[in-house]
Amino acid sequence: MISNFKIEKITPSIFIQTSNIHTFGTDAFLLANFSESKKNKSICDLGTGCGIIPAILYSNQPTIKKIYGIDIQQQAIDQFSKGVFLSNLQKKLFPILADIKNLPSFIKKQTFDLVCSNPPYKINNTGILNKSIEKQIANHEILCTNEDIIKSASLLLKFKGRFTLCQRPERLVDILETMRKYNIEPKRLIFIQNNSESPPWLFLVEGVKGGKSFLKIEPPFYMDLAKQLPYNKKYLKLKNRM
Repeated sequence: MISNFKIEKITPSIFIQTSNIHTFGTDAFLLANFSESKKNKSICDLGTGCGIIPAILYSNQPTIKKIYGIDIQQQAIDQFSKGVFLSNLQKKLFPILADIKNLPSFIKKQTFDLVCSNPPYKINNTGILNKSIEKQIANHEILCTNEDIIKSASLLLKFKGRFTLCQRPERLVDILETMRKYNIEPKRLIFIQNNSESPPWLFLVEGVKGGKSFLKIEPPFYMDLAKQLPYNKKYLKLKNRM
């Protein structure tokens, strides 16, 4: 049974409802800030959970045209909807209950400027399974794979639209290969490390639909030095939450 609902304040006027099942972590802030959007853009977040990434994207750029947040789990969408209501953002943020492999017809293909996703990190039937089926769905590729996410992103994006994703380093090669398979060219990559001596625990990647071949490797993001390194500043919006 899902319990422990809390209202989290993202900014003075933007709120998220979390629970012990659908919550958020540092990776959501890193991905949202990595995914910076310009004004009047249309965005879709695949596997949105409680809606944290749409909330951060909007807080960073309030002139965004619209942000859809799609999730297959009813409770996640209910929590996202509660946050949208409390934030009075019904005309900007749109929680959608749907399977990304079978999106509703009102979500028009080839119309989005940006598609982002904080996907399940673990391949199905690997690692330790949480007792909660909701947690299993969020953490393992049970109801959708990373390939499903990338394929859907390619269908939704405009030509030259951007796709951003975070994932564990051991899955880097598979992710890059799959992006190219669906005509999303990897263009920007950054590794997240706890410090300069530790191996990466996360990577962020950006691809462009129909883009030309060229991959920029950015300096690594060191969590312990985040406030001191100038090139990390653009990922530190709302840094008090990290």
